[in-house]
Amino acid sequence: MRKPSLFFVLSILSLLFACPVKAQQAAIKTNMLYDAAATVNLGVEFRLGSHWTIDLSGNYNNWTFKENKKWKHWLVQPEGRYWLCESFNGHFFALHALGGQMNVGNVKVNLKLFDTDFRKLKSHRYAGWFAGVGIGYGYAFMLGRHWNLELEAAIGYIHLRYDKFEPQSCGPQVGDGVHDYFGPTKLSVGLVYVF
Repeated sequence: MRKPSLFFVLSILSLLFACPVKAQQAAIKTNMLYDAAATVNLGVEFRLGSHWTIDLSGNYNNWTFKENKKWKHWLVQPEGRYWLCESFNGHFFALHALGGQMNVGNVKVNLKLFDTDFRKLKSHRYAGWFAGVGIGYGYAFMLGRHWNLELEAAIGYIHLRYDKFEPQSCGPQVGDGVHDYFGPTKLSVGLVYVF
C-alpha cells in the first residue's frame, strides 16, 4: 500500500493555521472510537456561517500484526454540516465524501453487514482503493467553554476496487474485483476543542 506523502500530511495539518481564528470559529478533534482501534486520526472544522461548518478528517492505520494480519488503511473524509441551533452546538445534519486506500487481510471478523461479508478477510488479503458519499446526523454536547463531545452516525455508499491475494506474507495475487457497499460510512464519538 502506498504511504501518504509528507507533503500530503503537512498540507492537511496546515489547514489548522490557514484561516484567522476567532471565538467559536474553528475546532480540532479526534474520534475516540478510531483511537480505541489504534487508528491515528485528526479532524479540523471551520465555521462558514451561523448554521454552516465544513469538517475535514483524516485517518491512518499502518499496523501489521503477528502472523501477517493486516488492517492498513488511510482515509480522508470532507464533510459539510448544517447546524439547527448554531455552529458547534446541538443537532446537525451532514453530507460527506470519503476516499482512501486499504490493505486488509488474514483477520477474523465474524460479521456480515448488508451485502458485505467481512468473514472473507480471514482467507484472503485485499489491497485497493475506495471512494464514497454519505449522509449523517449528529449532536454536539458543550462540556465547557472550549470542549465539546460530539456524536455522529452516517450511512451511505462506498465503491471499492481491489486486488485479491493469498493471505500468507507476499502471497500471490489470485484475482481482482469491485464491490459496492451500502451501509454505515461513519460512526464517531468525538472529543472536540473549539477555538
